[in-house]
Amino acid sequence: MGGSAHLSLTVGTLLIGGGIMGYVRKDSMASLAAGTTFGGLMIGSGLLIQAGRDYEGHVVGAAASGVVAAAMGARFVRSRAFMPAGAVSLLTAASAAYHCKKASEWQ
Repeated sequence: MGGSAHLSLTVGTLLIGGGIMGYVRKDSMASLAAGTTFGGLMIGSGLLIQAGRDYEGHVVGAAASGVVAAAMGARFVRSRAFMPAGAVSLLTAASAAYHCKKASEWQ
């Protein structure tokens, strides 16, 4: 229980922070919306895990991370810019893999 929530809470906080930075630096409403939406889902995932609903929390974390990894991975392929697209895609791909593994353990 509990310890697995740290990854979700950390990734969620980073996604929200990145969305806010994208809005402040580039006036990107899309970054703000995506960052807060998927960051919120990741924080929700962590809260579910902390509440003892491990399977549900890991499924939400895997889904949210997977969507972000796919979107940012495609952006990285187009732009070849490691920051932020490459870094975010690597982080969220690792998060998705972790959450898939943990969800399968709790199923």
